[in-house]
Amino acid sequence: MSGTYTGERRAHLEALAELLPEQGLVSRMIGGDDPMLWVWHPQTGRQTIIFATPSRGGWIFLWAPGGQGRVDELTRTAGALRRTLDTPPHAKSL
Repeated sequence: MSGTYTGERRAHLEALAELLPEQGLVSRMIGGDDPMLWVWHPQTGRQTIIFATPSRGGWIFLWAPGGQGRVDELTRTAGALRRTLDTPPHAKSL
């Protein structure tokens, strides 16, 4: 069972990773048997770790600070992730 679960998680993370260069983001799969996606924004230097986990409504992605996206909405999820990493940590909104 865990092999299927891990394989499915990895497939979702790989599908998201394929879209990230279009958003100007770079990623790398980490975690071995417990895969996660390390994502960073080359211009802002911001980074986060993406987790894929099953939920009642299907698989979802989770990332800090408080980000969430659905695996069946990969383009929307990639855009939300870019917006999360767009703003440099020292920038303040007016």
